[in-house]
Amino acid sequence: MTHKRTISRRAFVRSAATTVAAFYIVPRHVLGGPGHTPPSEVITRAVIGTGGQGLAHVVENVEGKPPVTLAVCDVDRQHLEAGLKKAGRSCEGYADFRRVLDRQDIDTVHIATPPHWHALIAVAAAQAGKDVLGEKPTTRTIGEGRALVEAIRRYGRVYQVNTHSRFENDYQFGATKRLRKLVDSGLLGTPLTVRVTSALDFHWKLKMWSGRTDLTPQPVPDVLDYELWLGPAPRKPYHPHRVHQSFRGYWDYDGGGLADMGQHYLDPVQYFLNKDDTGPVEIEADAPWPPHPDAVGLWGTITLKYADGTTLILQSGEWGQADAPGQPYLAGPKGKVYDNYRTDPPGLFEQLSQLPDPEPLLDFETAVRTRRQPGGHAEAAHRSCTLVNLANIAIRTGRRLRWDPAREEFVGDEQASAFIHQPMRAPWHL
Repeated sequence: MTHKRTISRRAFVRSAATTVAAFYIVPRHVLGGPGHTPPSEVITRAVIGTGGQGLAHVVENVEGKPPVTLAVCDVDRQHLEAGLKKAGRSCEGYADFRRVLDRQDIDTVHIATPPHWHALIAVAAAQAGKDVLGEKPTTRTIGEGRALVEAIRRYGRVYQVNTHSRFENDYQFGATKRLRKLVDSGLLGTPLTVRVTSALDFHWKLKMWSGRTDLTPQPVPDVLDYELWLGPAPRKPYHPHRVHQSFRGYWDYDGGGLADMGQHYLDPVQYFLNKDDTGPVEIEADAPWPPHPDAVGLWGTITLKYADGTTLILQSGEWGQADAPGQPYLAGPKGKVYDNYRTDPPGLFEQLSQLPDPEPLLDFETAVRTRRQPGGHAEAAHRSCTLVNLANIAIRTGRRLRWDPAREEFVGDEQASAFIHQPMRAPWHL
């Protein structure tokens, strides 16, 4: 009886390199060993979208070491050239992301495009056998988020959203791991209230990323493939304010300052509340009425309430009533947490020393190597992004919404439901 033996691509490369070394002089870095990483152990990447934040994902390919960034892609020729310049040798440039996904030597895809492209590229990358690190917000719509989650599961890939605070010390209040441990201990009691407000130094950038309503069509610059930039979004006449960072101010591509900062602020909240697999049941927004159909505007207060009574209060400080100073970040009927770990009653964190720590969260690279999902995995990323999308839908409908987080549908509200799955411009589809 014979047994068919299989061997992975990386194992084959390692074996082949060793065999060749018996007959030829091979550079030390090719074989690996102490202080050297063989090419078969390098996690290669392509970066799609190299303007602004995208350049931070481009790793310079250092002479004498295996290259990491094998491809960069952008529909703006100037952005593409900047990505190629930073990556240096052994990196190729593309205008169409589909050509990038055809390459078999790329392990991971970093997506830093405007959000209206996030789901399409992530799903296509998963189908092509790539792992994905995506910029926030995870997706522009709730329906796109669920499609992304299903694709990652179906094709057995790894996904991580690139938010600030789930893994590290969050902006004002210390490590989320400690907050998770405190919540799990029950010392605060229930229900809990979390305030993410300007008075607590959370900056929502609403005026910065508000859209304009006075756009006069202008010629498309020669360096930009505007048709491919629009992709699945409705065709609108070109104006520079619609693209390159300020795209955040238009509903077709993003959701203003709320979508820009919301997942950074709310992803760690979902984690320490232990709600990575669920969401709120009621959402209400205080914002100017009526909202503009194209340009994102301002809002004052957004309230999201979960079935167990847990409540998130977001306040922008840029419109409407501002939050009173001195409020706690996290509060329950038995205790409160302020900035710099201050608690009321004092010493709540000290009482946690005998309790087990939460399970460690894997970073993206470790997850790719071990084939385990990272901390901000697809389901968790989708759920925290859904908070942002629900809030924006409440702004756009102008009323309190009821949400079923298990079915991911609005209760008795056809107008709100229309925002879950929004049509894409042909030929693009999920």
